[in-house]
Amino acid sequence: MTEQWSVPAWALVATTVAVLLLGLLAATALVAVGRARRRAAAELDAVRRTAEQLVARVEDVEHRLARQQRRESLDGHEYVITHVGEEPEAPPEARDAQDAPTVPAPLFADLVLRESAVQAASLAHGLRRALAPETRHRIRFEMRREVKRARKQRRADLRAARREWQARGRADQAEPAA
Repeated sequence: MTEQWSVPAWALVATTVAVLLLGLLAATALVAVGRARRRAAAELDAVRRTAEQLVARVEDVEHRLARQQRRESLDGHEYVITHVGEEPEAPPEARDAQDAPTVPAPLFADLVLRESAVQAASLAHGLRRALAPETRHRIRFEMRREVKRARKQRRADLRAARREWQARGRADQAEPAA
């Protein structure tokens, strides 16, 4: 036999090394996937245990609240806190008329006059703006446009009604002949 090979020796060795490296890489990947799967399963178990603990705590709190509500319903008392940190008010019968806040007469008159003056000024300003030539022109323009639109709409409705009336007339004439 001759020692000549049809494939060079270096190509055969390189292919064998590449196949071995690929096999090693695949085995490493399988080991890593297995570890990740085990780690994920362990984390999932931990999450399930935590969820079960939380469900148990929620149920315990619900049971305690239900017992407390049953006790409160048995007491028949309902407590509503409306003022925290304030002294309790005396009943209306015990209050004097002098305790009610009052405003001196001159201050009251001043407040009324000021409010009336502000309202009168705002009314005057509104009227001045409403009666300005620009506003009147804009209103007139919009009114004309609306009138034109309404006329067009009425004409279109009239045409549609005429067409419908004529179609009914034609249909009535066509029926006796049939």
